[in-house]
Formats: sequence, C-alpha cells, structure tokens
Amino acid sequence: MLKTILSIPGKSGLYKLVSSGKNLLVVETVDEVKKRMPVHGTDKVISLADIAMYTDETEVPLGEVFNNIKELKNGELVDLNYKKATPAELQGFMAEVLPNYDRDRVYNNDIKKLISWYNILVSNGLTDFIEKSE
Repeated sequence: MLKTILSIPGKSGLYKLVSSGKNLLVVETVDEVKKRMPVHGTDKVISLADIAMYTDETEVPLGEVFNNIKELKNGELVDLNYKKATPAELQGFMAEVLPNYDRDRVYNNDIKKLISWYNILVSNGLTDFIEKSE
C-alpha cells in the first residue's frame, strides 16, 4: 500500500498514485476531498515505501515504524499535538515507537512529519502498512 502513497516536497499532505504516463503522474490527495492533479517528471516525488528511519544499527522501513505506532496507539490517531510539542515530547514519543532510533540523524521535523503522515493515513482508513507476503 505504501508504494502508491507519495510525498511531494513543497506540497503539504500525502498523495495517492492514480495513473502514470510517459512524463506525468496523476495523483489525488489522501483526504476527504480527493482532489486530482498532475505531477510532472521534473517534480520530485517520493514513495513512502522508499523511506526509512535511522536506528543505531540499520534503517527501519517507514511501514514498520507506522506499524509500531499503530500497535502503540491501538490503531487510533496520535493525540500528541506535533505542531506545539516540545523537542523532549517528540523525542519521548519516538523513543516509545522505535527505542533504538538514531538520535543524531532523526530530527524533530522528521518526527513531526511521521506523526502527521500517520494521522493522515489512519484518518482515511489506510492502515495496512506492511505488505503481506504470500
């Protein structure tokens, strides 16, 4: 599921891939509005499946981190107000989710984006964060 969910730097929120052409992607917002728009080949687009969080030993795929949050919060939204949270609150939350996260390379803005993305996905019913192997 995370392969088709995209982040577009410079645009807020998350986008779902609808279709792709030669030099163009058609995406729609992951919210109740479902606004569609074109994304050109010159725009930077990142699939959430390609993102990982640094730990002390290795990198953990974003899907596993989302799954840890889902288990921690029992599938509910994260109630921490990431916009007003102190750095200590953000780091405390991250330590609960991923105890061995790399405190030097995971910044507070990364944690804020993680919480924001998780809340967007859960509030729109997208909760299958890890691909099921057959």
